[in-house]
Amino acid sequence: MNESLHQHPSKPRSKEEIQATVNRLKRIEGQVRGIQKMIEEDRYCVDVLVQISAINAALKKVGYSITERHIKHCVSDAILSGNGDETIEELMEVMKQFSK
Repeated sequence: MNESLHQHPSKPRSKEEIQATVNRLKRIEGQVRGIQKMIEEDRYCVDVLVQISAINAALKKVGYSITERHIKHCVSDAILSGNGDETIEELMEVMKQFSK
């Protein structure tokens, strides 16, 4: 992975933001464990695929939430400080990963 322009957000995440995101990720982790169990139990393929789809949607939601925060804080601050082009380019490269 490319080295990012910044190591930390320009505005630190609140404890509430961190906890909400961690909670979402823990739910996703539980869903993944559920799929593992479904495979071990040799469950019907369509049922497994539905769960995989739900996990993909949940991960996208987390990604979009983090992207929104990044744009509102990090990108906005970079533009105001004259470093917008580099930060926008960095974001565009990451967004390409989402479209794969």
